Amino acid sequence: MKYLKYSLGLIAILIIGFFFMGIIKPKLVYDCEIIVEKPAPESWAVIQDEEKMSEWLPGFQKIEHLSGTPGTIGGVSLVYFNNDGQQMSIRETITDIVPEKSISMTFEDDFMNMDYIIYLISIDGKTKIKSSTTAVGNSTISKSIMALMGGSIKAQEEANLVNLKKAIEQNTKDYFHAGEEIIKNEE
Repeated sequence: MKYLKYSLGLIAILIIGFFFMGIIKPKLVYDCEIIVEKPAPESWAVIQDEEKMSEWLPGFQKIEHLSGTPGTIGGVSLVYFNNDGQQMSIRETITDIVPEKSISMTFEDDFMNMDYIIYLISIDGKTKIKSSTTAVGNSTISKSIMALMGGSIKAQEEANLVNLKKAIEQNTKDYFHAGEEIIKNEE
């Protein structure tokens, strides 16, 4: 009986500690960056290319535009992912965009809300890509889970940027002369 009391007491302390973590650290804030061996215009084009997103976002399936003009401020979309056999969607809203420089978005789902900004900075023909993220859980439980998993969430963003770097540097798609071929063919 004595061991049962100690066990229940320990379990109660762990549960209280779990919820207390979400109260102490209700949001997750982190930055990540990489340097890409391609210029900013091409880096931007790859980032915006829906056909390339599966190369750097694990499980990416498709984007369904809901309202506004895609790729502009106020554009709202559902972004679908396959997460270990389960389809999930995240609502994306573009809040600011400066072509070839930055894009700010909010992402919302049942678990959390996220403010996400990706910056592109030209450096001698290369591009520094920096992401800034602020994520807040939508419940006490999700806040506590995020407090525990903060390191792995940031590690996923770092892995995404490494995959993005690879997608940009291995890109062979010509984003800048495709329109010229159409014009020549029409003449």
